[in-house]
Amino acid sequence: MKNNAVGWFEIPVNNMERAMNFYETVLDLKMQRNQMGPLDMAWFPWQEDGLGSPGSLVYHEEYYKPSADGVLIYLTAHSGDLANELARVEAAGGTVLQPKTKISDEYGFMALILDTEGNRVALHSRQ
Repeated sequence: MKNNAVGWFEIPVNNMERAMNFYETVLDLKMQRNQMGPLDMAWFPWQEDGLGSPGSLVYHEEYYKPSADGVLIYLTAHSGDLANELARVEAAGGTVLQPKTKISDEYGFMALILDTEGNRVALHSRQ
């Protein structure tokens, strides 16, 4: 991870169960929930030697508030084609803000979604 500009990311949530269900459904993965005092976190799966950065959903009554206007995080569509993940967004309670859009031949595709908590998040794939 020493070569990554981002060492960790956190996506604020209002309702951890709802948020976990959304991301587990859309990304077809299982999150690991960890409660640490007033912080309630659900970690995305990661590999120590993998590309990208590890991160978490996080709830704290005072310090974390979801937003559609802040930093934009691009989550990797591990299916290889973000159209697969994008197809699950609305059924999981989210909204598609921007459909699958080509960035370039070199960088692939992206889409923008609004999660169940009100966060604007991007999906990315090479196809």
